[in-house]
Amino acid sequence: MIIDPAEKRKEVKKKLRKLEGLPTLPPVVQKLILMVEDERTSLNQIAEVIEKDQVITTKVLRLANSAFYGFPKKVSTVTQAMMLLGINVLKILIMTSSIFDIIHKEDVGLWEHSIGVAACSKIIAERLEIKETQEIATAGLLHDLGRVIEKVAFAEDYKNLIKLIQEGKDPLEAEKAVLGLDHAEIGAFIMTQWNIPERLIEAVLAHHNLQLTKKYKQEAAIIHLANFLVHARGYGETPYKSVPPLNSEVFKILKLSFPEIKEILFNLEPRLYELKFFTEELKRELV
Repeated sequence: MIIDPAEKRKEVKKKLRKLEGLPTLPPVVQKLILMVEDERTSLNQIAEVIEKDQVITTKVLRLANSAFYGFPKKVSTVTQAMMLLGINVLKILIMTSSIFDIIHKEDVGLWEHSIGVAACSKIIAERLEIKETQEIATAGLLHDLGRVIEKVAFAEDYKNLIKLIQEGKDPLEAEKAVLGLDHAEIGAFIMTQWNIPERLIEAVLAHHNLQLTKKYKQEAAIIHLANFLVHARGYGETPYKSVPPLNSEVFKILKLSFPEIKEILFNLEPRLYELKFFTEELKRELV
């Protein structure tokens, strides 16, 4: 049967709006999201609610202490995590904690790739002296969110697109052929539904195609470069059998030289080593 990509695209977006097939957010998470959105709510009030839920507390502290944020001292309280990460990042970590659970269980290789890109994105952002480097790291963490959505909410379609990739089709083209849109657009669509800051949404949307940027070209270029470098390093796994292409515009946008990129890779190596311990610990928990 021939699939009309335009019709399939409409069908996929309709399903994404309802978030069918995805884990529902626990009531405590829904309450926290409302609190985070309310400017009258203090950090202490938010921390109190989080700390009453042991599972969310554990996840927030674990993610805050993981090497992709790279804080020099151990983060031991939720309040401290909020002060260091900022409210936007905390909101995203709370909302996506159930998605991270799925990545751990379903695809450890994709999880490793995602946290590798998060770590690399933060190193690049620090190099460029960008404000809110934690947000850039979080965009790196979420850049392949769409792949997880494909796997969980579109299981049959996902099998078909993996078959096309195995037959030699480019992964992005395979996604568009089967679903009418690719994982970058799916991830950005979900992030829009979750009311995540536009800066992060655009970085995720354009991480394979910088032409899709409107306002946040620098952020998208950072994720694009980090994705390329982590692929080149061979850390984690994605459907790409080879390293995805690097857009040469990155060098103009970020004003980085080859020696500087070499130094970024040098700084990334110990961070990836630390992250390996993080993912190995998660694997042991899943056995």
